[in-house]
Amino acid sequence: MRRITRLSKLMISLALFLSFFAAGLFIHLEQVAAAQANSPTTQLATSATAVDPADGEIPGEYLLEPERQQQEFYEKAIVLEVNSIDRDPSETAQNRITEQTVKVRMLSGTYKGQDLLVTNNLTGSPGIDIIVEPGDKIVLYMTAEIDSDGRAVLQNVYVADRLRSPALLWLTLIFTALILIIGRYQGLKALLGLGVTALGIYKILLPGLLAGKPALPLTIMVLVGATLITMVFIAGFSRKAIAATLGTVGGLIAAGLLAYLFGGLAQLSGLSTEEERMLLYVNNITIDIRGLLFSGILIGALGAIMDVAMSVASTISEVKKADPSMKAYQLMGAGMNVGRDIMGTMANTLILAYTGSALPLMLLFMAYKMEPISFLNWEMITTEIVRALVGSIGLIACIPFTALIAGWLNGSGKIQALPYRAEDA
Repeated sequence: MRRITRLSKLMISLALFLSFFAAGLFIHLEQVAAAQANSPTTQLATSATAVDPADGEIPGEYLLEPERQQQEFYEKAIVLEVNSIDRDPSETAQNRITEQTVKVRMLSGTYKGQDLLVTNNLTGSPGIDIIVEPGDKIVLYMTAEIDSDGRAVLQNVYVADRLRSPALLWLTLIFTALILIIGRYQGLKALLGLGVTALGIYKILLPGLLAGKPALPLTIMVLVGATLITMVFIAGFSRKAIAATLGTVGGLIAAGLLAYLFGGLAQLSGLSTEEERMLLYVNNITIDIRGLLFSGILIGALGAIMDVAMSVASTISEVKKADPSMKAYQLMGAGMNVGRDIMGTMANTLILAYTGSALPLMLLFMAYKMEPISFLNWEMITTEIVRALVGSIGLIACIPFTALIAGWLNGSGKIQALPYRAEDA
């Protein structure tokens, strides 16, 4: 067996990285070109919501192109005053429509610092109505149209939602601070890996799916590329990174094949939720809905599979450093023992994650005393069961893959001549 030099490992890793990057870039550029060639003029529905701006004109950034008749945008505001009246007092309390006249002060955009009057209709539907009070920060939906002079005039404004992004920002800062304080340099590399994964999904996977590309192969390609880069960030160009990457790929492929097989056997259409059905009515796009279901299964399982693969590979690396005389089969056995201990808790992690997301639905089944034959064959429930079990099987499958590869890489006499470096730690 030839000795695998550091340069060879570097060249192999770079070749894999460049291959995935080139393929992803090609898909992305193809999607951009298709979007530019087939970009339709967006038609927006107007709202009857009242608005009383101090100045109806929208200068600067809100001037519209001549061929467009309407533009929509969102801005932040704070509620100053709220006045409520019943539009039809004869209706029952449950069906009564309450009209709120809300005075807001703009916090962003062209009208920043100005006050507007906005009508907010409440229908008595919990979870849909947005009941505001003075001091609340909200998001406004605004539309503008071209007048006879070619200027954009503000037409409609209504309360779109509460302003929640500041809370998300603080939570993100806490997460980032903790991972940097506790993980230090490793924490920074973990954040870089997370950023690469998010970028791959946002810039390659989502545009590719919108362009109608085969969902399952595209998802596997993006996730494998993200896994490779993340592992290199965390463990460097090392045996540990190679073993964890290949183990993760093995688990992903196993999960993908099972998702495709049992998704067909269970006759899953991928249209079990409202969001999935809404995709059918988006103009000028063709999405592989069933493939989208399988893609979601793989994305949901990737984190746990990577975690297990790196744990097994790292354990074998540490055992080898503690006892350099250990043979490949002994290292494989040690990796399998660690993998068995991890397997139970990580499988629970996936099952509990999917159960937590379906908790309200499970309570509905119990409240209405539905028979098992009814809810177990409901596509939404079947989809979640397949999602949880396929993800768990992928996690389990990555354990022997990683143990075999890591044991071989660390236990081979030829490869053992490679010096251990700080990156292997």
